[in-house]
Amino acid sequence: MTKRLYHDDAYLRRFDATIVAMTTIKDRPAVVLDQTAFYPEAGGQLGDRGTLGGIAVLDTQEQDDGTIVHVVAAALEAGARVSGELDWARRRQHMAQHTAQHLLSGTLLDRAQAPTASARLGESALTIDVARDRIPEAELAAAEALANDLIDDDLAIRAWFPAPDELAALKLRRDPKVTADIRIVAIGDFDFSPCGGTHCTRTSQLGAIHITGAERYKGMTRVTFTAARRGRTELFAHDHVLRALGTQFSCAPTDVPAAIDKLKQTTTAGATELTALRNRLATLVAQSFPGTGPVIATIPGDPELLRSVAAKLVAAGRDALLAALDDTGATIVLFRAAGSTLDCGALFKQLTARVPGRGGGRADRAEGRLGSPIADWPALIAELS
Repeated sequence: MTKRLYHDDAYLRRFDATIVAMTTIKDRPAVVLDQTAFYPEAGGQLGDRGTLGGIAVLDTQEQDDGTIVHVVAAALEAGARVSGELDWARRRQHMAQHTAQHLLSGTLLDRAQAPTASARLGESALTIDVARDRIPEAELAAAEALANDLIDDDLAIRAWFPAPDELAALKLRRDPKVTADIRIVAIGDFDFSPCGGTHCTRTSQLGAIHITGAERYKGMTRVTFTAARRGRTELFAHDHVLRALGTQFSCAPTDVPAAIDKLKQTTTAGATELTALRNRLATLVAQSFPGTGPVIATIPGDPELLRSVAAKLVAAGRDALLAALDDTGATIVLFRAAGSTLDCGALFKQLTARVPGRGGGRADRAEGRLGSPIADWPALIAELS
């Protein structure tokens, strides 16, 4: 069995080892070492990356029999002595977010009575699934606040293999998944959990923990969080966006929400006024067509104006066959009045058979877009009628 150097020193970045075997994992070469500082994917924590003998380690996995395999970019020679080096920035973040998961799982249990069912510390998201549905925001906030208080307290973090009598005396947050060689990770006197993963040595190394979301998931609650470098990166990115918005609104970053509310109110008022003006214009346009029969006409404007004019013509008992023409094609709106025999859907199909376009509808109403300019709209309709 490969000696797991990370159990003795999670901060070991470089080491020497002997290749005891070569194998393949999903058609890629993989290396088995006599000892390693690379952590294999387990417990929600992703496997380490780095180099072995100058060759890239793409992933580290543990097989069912406990063998640790290092997936490499190119084959190495069995029996060779190699130097290994971790991708330290990746490992350091993984240690921090794994420790943060332990701490947050403990505070969610303490403040929200929400025991952890599982956790996933992935490349794009950090999540904890807790066995409680619908956790109030106040309880999530309390769990987050307690976690950050414990970070500020700079608690020591210890990982060790306790003797059976010592293990029996510990108040574990969850039961071990194995029956022998049980490793415990303790965060001060607050949280004791069985875990074989890598962890920080003090809570202050986490920087901060922030819950970014919570949603119902399979009868439980999935809590999304961030911590350490990942948390800082997200915080700085959000701060950059907020300051840029402040510049756009000519206000302080903290005043951006109020500025957005004001803009929404202005936009809503403008939309209401635009609707009223469009309605008045549609009334005038509809009244400008003499007679009582169908109206076949071109109207400059957007689809909303065409629909509004068509609706008013239909209300007056007149079919409306309207088009808004431009250099690339035409927007078409066809409405049928009560008692009319016009089949708008069928007519639109005839139009698209002559001029390529998209859209359609029912017998009483059809609309869409023709993809080629139309020289004479009334003549085209007369030809198809």
